[in-house]
Amino acid sequence: MSAVSSLSAISVRNTGHAGSHPAAPSQKDDGKIRKTAQDFEAMALGEMLQPMFDTVDNSAAPFGGGNAEKQFRSMQVLELGKEVARNGGVGIAHQVYGRMKEMQEKASRSGKETEGRRP
Repeated sequence: MSAVSSLSAISVRNTGHAGSHPAAPSQKDDGKIRKTAQDFEAMALGEMLQPMFDTVDNSAAPFGGGNAEKQFRSMQVLELGKEVARNGGVGIAHQVYGRMKEMQEKASRSGKETEGRRP
C-alpha cells in the first residue's frame, strides 16, 4: 500500500465516513485532508533533509557538536520540515491533497453504487 493510500485510509477512518459514504467531503473533512497532506509533506521534507544534516560537522563551531546535539538533531530536522510545510512547502502537500480528495470521492461514488445491492 502506498503512503498516499495509507494516508487516505487513515483520513477516511478518522472522519468516520468509511461506511456512510457522504456525497462530498464536508468542510471539516476537507480540513482534515489538508492537515494530513501537510503532515505528510512535513515528514517527507524532514526525511529528505536528514542526510544533509548528518554530513555537517559542527564540532568546530562555537556552540556546535557534542552528544547533546546528536540526540536532538533528528527533532530539529523534523521541526524544520514542519515549518517549511506550514509556510507553503514545495508542492508535495498540494499533490497529496488532490489525490486523497479523488480517492475519497471515488470511494463515495462506489459506495452509492453498491448501496442498493446490500442485503
